[in-house]
Amino acid sequence: MSEPWSWADELGPEQVAYLHDDAAELRAVVAIDNTAAGPAIGGVRMAPDVSAEEAFRLARAMTLKNAAAGLRHGGAKAVIFGDPHWSDERKEPIVRAFAQAMRDLRSYIPGPDMGTNERCMAWIRDEIGRAVGLPPEIGGVPLDEIGATGLGLAASAEVATSYCDVSLDGARVAIQGYGNVGRHAARFLEERGAVVIAVSDSTGVAIDRSGLSLDTLDALKHQGRSVSEYDGGKTDDGAAILEVDCEIWIPAARPDVVTAENVDRLSTRLVLQGANIPMTPEAEEQLHARGVLVVPDFIANAGGVICAAVEYAGGDEREALATIDRKIRTNVEEVLAQARSRGQTPRAAALALAEERVRRASGLRRWHR
Repeated sequence: MSEPWSWADELGPEQVAYLHDDAAELRAVVAIDNTAAGPAIGGVRMAPDVSAEEAFRLARAMTLKNAAAGLRHGGAKAVIFGDPHWSDERKEPIVRAFAQAMRDLRSYIPGPDMGTNERCMAWIRDEIGRAVGLPPEIGGVPLDEIGATGLGLAASAEVATSYCDVSLDGARVAIQGYGNVGRHAARFLEERGAVVIAVSDSTGVAIDRSGLSLDTLDALKHQGRSVSEYDGGKTDDGAAILEVDCEIWIPAARPDVVTAENVDRLSTRLVLQGANIPMTPEAEEQLHARGVLVVPDFIANAGGVICAAVEYAGGDEREALATIDRKIRTNVEEVLAQARSRGQTPRAAALALAEERVRRASGLRRWHR
């Protein structure tokens, strides 16, 4: 594990907390990166192979995402070491123990992420009185149910395609990670005329160059089965999805799936980053050099946290959907226009936008440089 101080810079992190409860089998890390704009919102991720460094990197992505979206919130992230496929009965005591362990981290507002859902957030709120991404029965806007992040990706596509000479109508789409984000992105993009030709999950891939049946894929996932069981699908370690010839490629699962070592296998015109930090900086630079447009994670996939912020402020589903569409379109247009005019990568333009907003907020604090 790398030295935590090596992560620190002028923006954060403000706190990194290691949480442990042996009786509850809890091991977790909470990284609160920056709260200059307001209390930090960030998801609670459950996975067996997470790390404190990953928590910090994800928290920084949330700081930038919230700033770029113009939200009155900072960024944070929590990771719980565990199996995301555990039953609710197995997860509940661990999630409740996590909530109690981070009770005093009052500048952190947890939300759902990979391996957790609205029910998990209900348990957390029941324990400590704060969480977002709640079930509608207790006042939440169900961001996974309405597909908040997927809607944002579709809005990103509508703007970004005009910057890479791609028509969304008929555009072939490949999605790495057919979970909550990926399946909603597929639906929204199909509604806009795109054709989803390939999807993958943790165990396999389904490819049909004439277009996949999303109803069939959703039925498989609802039954707890893999997309590899789709007619013609196959068990795969994730490599095949990289090599699908398409116009739009969407990573919507884990960090660092595209690296300098495998980026040459991508054959696409546009990448919409549905996952957080799905590519290494070197991979993004290589794609830019090849003329592939990459819309960064904290711009393209901000739909979920925008929805969470609307919920936290007391808004409803209709307001959340309208706000997601408006903010994402505005930000993608601003970032891509600036990148083009300055000859920058979209990430460089997006970082400049977000970091300047964080610095302005930090300048209003009592202690600042």
